[in-house]
Amino acid sequence: MAKKYTQTQQVIDTLREHGGYATLGSLYHLVDTSAWLTKTPSESIRRIVQQSTEFFRIQPGLWALAECREEVLRKFDVKTKDVMDDECFTHGYYQGIITEIGNMKHYTTFVPAQDQNRRFLEKPLIDICSTVKIPRFSYDELTNRAKTIDVIWFNERKMPNSFFEVEHSTDIQNSVTKYCDLQDFNSRFFIVAPEKRHEQFEKVMDRTAFREIKERIVFCNYETILKQYELMCAERQIKGLI
Repeated sequence: MAKKYTQTQQVIDTLREHGGYATLGSLYHLVDTSAWLTKTPSESIRRIVQQSTEFFRIQPGLWALAECREEVLRKFDVKTKDVMDDECFTHGYYQGIITEIGNMKHYTTFVPAQDQNRRFLEKPLIDICSTVKIPRFSYDELTNRAKTIDVIWFNERKMPNSFFEVEHSTDIQNSVTKYCDLQDFNSRFFIVAPEKRHEQFEKVMDRTAFREIKERIVFCNYETILKQYELMCAERQIKGLI
């Protein structure tokens, strides 16, 4: 009797075909779940990678085959033994995720020139963002200030809808100071960081200098960003858009 082709084996084979790794959002459309007897295939895929020893987690929302560990980490040029602590990889990863969300929301997405060759997985960010030149939405002084911010979403009128600063380990106050300079725009301001930095963020925001903008700056931990990304990917899969 032929061995049953399990859902787990199907996920394994899919990862093998795509370099040994993928984000959960990518897996939702890479794995052919048309024969799966479930209304929530994305939940099944998430459970499979979380529970099987055939997979290991590189970052939240990013999984790889255990058999491909060394090969995958070489692809990402991770410089530390612990990929979770590699500043350059982590920063580029979340810049990429935020940019991908913005693209799915149909915003014009921008990352600063100094980061455009930074990689999101194996792709440089320049290949993911929808513009490499910041729209001139204000005076040169303010546009120049804005173009150092990690990710910006622009609306259809080329005005900044949302600003994002990824703060894995650097000084949160520097990002908040940038936002103070841009507070006259009707934009949203986000600090994206590990949850363990939430208390540091609150201490910075309690400083008198930031009183006027305090209520407009939102702290988003990595897990919140990943959940939004995965939810949008799952919804697009259902609608047949990816």
